[in-house]
Amino acid sequence: MLRPAAVQILKNNESYYSLVVAVAKRAREITENAFENKTVLNERPVKIAVDEFASGECRLIEDPGVRG
Repeated sequence: MLRPAAVQILKNNESYYSLVVAVAKRAREITENAFENKTVLNERPVKIAVDEFASGECRLIEDPGVRG
């Protein structure tokens, strides 16, 4: 997938901030898993995380009570 726009990933009025935080957390998980398994990543962890959200492999779940 070629650089999906945030608008293509976000659904149901989700916030950009929540997407950024979720992608960062997922990228950190990917990095930690690669380190623990002693594997070399061919792509950057953030790109992998964005692709996972764009393909629907990962979902953004927001807490409705947190929004301001």
